[in-house]
Amino acid sequence: MTSSVMTKSQSLSDWLSYLEHIHPQQIDMGLTRVRQVAERADLLSLPSFVITVGGTNGKGTTCAMLSSILNEAGYTTGVYASPHLLRYNERIKINGEEVSDEEICESLAYVESFRNETSLTFFEFGTLAAFALFKKKKPDVVLLEVGLGGRLDATNIIDADISVITSIDLDHCDWLGNTREDIAKEKAGILRTGKPAIIGEPDIPTTLIAAAEQISTDLYCVDRDFSYALSEANWLYQGKVRQIEQLPVPMLPLPNAATALAVIEHMPSSWIIPQQAIEKGLEKAALSGRFQQIMSSPTVIVDVAHNPHAAKYLAKKLQMISNKRIHAVVGMLKDKDIEHTLSAVRDYIDDWFLADLQGPRAATAEMLSSVLPESDIKHTFKNVHQAYKAALKQASESDVIIVFGSFLTIADVLNVA
Repeated sequence: MTSSVMTKSQSLSDWLSYLEHIHPQQIDMGLTRVRQVAERADLLSLPSFVITVGGTNGKGTTCAMLSSILNEAGYTTGVYASPHLLRYNERIKINGEEVSDEEICESLAYVESFRNETSLTFFEFGTLAAFALFKKKKPDVVLLEVGLGGRLDATNIIDADISVITSIDLDHCDWLGNTREDIAKEKAGILRTGKPAIIGEPDIPTTLIAAAEQISTDLYCVDRDFSYALSEANWLYQGKVRQIEQLPVPMLPLPNAATALAVIEHMPSSWIIPQQAIEKGLEKAALSGRFQQIMSSPTVIVDVAHNPHAAKYLAKKLQMISNKRIHAVVGMLKDKDIEHTLSAVRDYIDDWFLADLQGPRAATAEMLSSVLPESDIKHTFKNVHQAYKAALKQASESDVIIVFGSFLTIADVLNVA
């Protein structure tokens, strides 16, 4: 399919197929190409208050909670996130609702009309389309989830009013570096001079502090400038300006909820965000694939944990149900830290159902099996569907099946559940 036949009347599936084939690489770091097209399309700024959210994990849940709170306070929000689980439309939401195929196609066609001969990756093209849609819809707040790193991510062509870094750990090492210090420098690329930067990572690498000081960013750090404490029935947020007690415990991770409230503290003083909106927003916030129960008898839980940092958080969740027999259905990409991801949860897994994923980045079940001790009970399968079916067959009604390792793994299970 060539650009001459791509119009807003094409189906979304046609457009996505086109986007997958116009650039030779899935990931191509750098902002030169995407900025050129954005400049031609007048997409280098948005008529909204912009919050850019980076981090190894927790970006999506932080955006979801912020959007929910702001909506409850009466403000309109646009969220751009990635990747998606089942539908591309999950990537672009207005007030928590996925935008339509028609709106996405119209925005993609708009970007294409300015692309000329400039080659864009799938992510870059989709990012500009989201900007075009937000420019048309003009929500009060736009939340941009960084795709990879920060400094060279396509979302970073927009200057954020508030920057957020949720966590810093090893992931995407081929692109971002092999140490937390190197990765922190890449994530610090979303910070802006004189603007607030909310840091939810408790163990902040010195490279991030140095980068912030170099450009005079206003850092607001967990355990230094804001904190939180969990009790049996609720939790407390303590900021420099605002203390909020007896907050409802959200379905999503509490560290990200605290980070979201630190962002709320830094919204313009003219904005009114009452405690009731915060409470309702936290209660309502949800995001598919985050320790999400999709079945009972047996209990089936899906979680997109795909790196050691996320797997450690998953392990804490599994520890709470470790009195039950737990079966793990796992598929991963080979460029992830497979060994440390699986070892983080291994103590809570009774048997493993390991699956091949598809595509050039996919790890095989044998690769996963090779990092686990011989004493572990392991079964290998050619695809996730087979592994999941086998786990369902073996599990008793009182058992738990946890599905994790990749967005692709979760999507495969959700498609058949």
